[in-house]
Amino acid sequence: MARRRLNSRALITPLVLACIAGVSAAGEATAWPFGNRDANRTAAQAAAGGAGQAPAQTQALPAASSAAERATWARLEPLTRSVMWRREVEINPRDAEAVLGLASSLRQLGQHDAGVETIEAFRVYEPDHGGALMELGRLHIARGQGFYAIAPLERARDLDPRDWRVWSYLGVAYDQVRRNDDARAAWTQALVLSPDNPAVLSNVAMAMAAQGQATEAETILRRAVAQPGHTLQVRLNLALVLGLQGKIGEAEALLRRDLPPEQAEQNLQWIRARMNAGVRTWESVAGS
Repeated sequence: MARRRLNSRALITPLVLACIAGVSAAGEATAWPFGNRDANRTAAQAAAGGAGQAPAQTQALPAASSAAERATWARLEPLTRSVMWRREVEINPRDAEAVLGLASSLRQLGQHDAGVETIEAFRVYEPDHGGALMELGRLHIARGQGFYAIAPLERARDLDPRDWRVWSYLGVAYDQVRRNDDARAAWTQALVLSPDNPAVLSNVAMAMAAQGQATEAETILRRAVAQPGHTLQVRLNLALVLGLQGKIGEAEALLRRDLPPEQAEQNLQWIRARMNAGVRTWESVAGS
């Protein structure tokens, strides 16, 4: 298996794959929930002879959803969100919120190529949209191609150097291509802008784990999970690092608290298999 490291929102091991595998099959056909799209197409037809006969009226496209409607979509699972946002993009391909919503949903579904295509189509209109540049970088990182993430992320950084997120993503992209010094510098700057940010701390910790520094990584991840607003992914990263150090009991407690029983058991079996094989560093796991 080719080695890759992902960011803290997508756990950089097969451990998290069991957690998200049940969401949806990538590319699965989806029923359109908004009625017959043909009804939104042009209805004008040539008049059948006769002077003075007015041409048929063209039906307008449906209006975009309201801000309140869009706000409710955050609670939906990624497949449904992708359908909702795709409708909005069809209505207005220059709608930045809709484009980013669709690309993000596709990334969460593992449909990275489709997400890249969505962003690139939008960038024809707005090549320097900061949010689109960051999402493009995240999509490349998610499919393990950090090299292609660097240029858009560096452009986004130049446009808004005060945004901690772009520094955090840049660190992950640099780390994927083994530019370790650049990665550390990017994460340091992210923490200057957003001190003790759990997402950034998790990125730093997983990079250290990749270099065989599991004890140091554990310390940083414990600091991350102590911060308000830390995500499930940060706790799963901690469980991984604990498990690979042989601290199976604590790793199991975390997994069983956060995951359904069958998924927790699958992840535990995965960790135990690596431990029984003598794996002690993430670098070894990534190459398995």
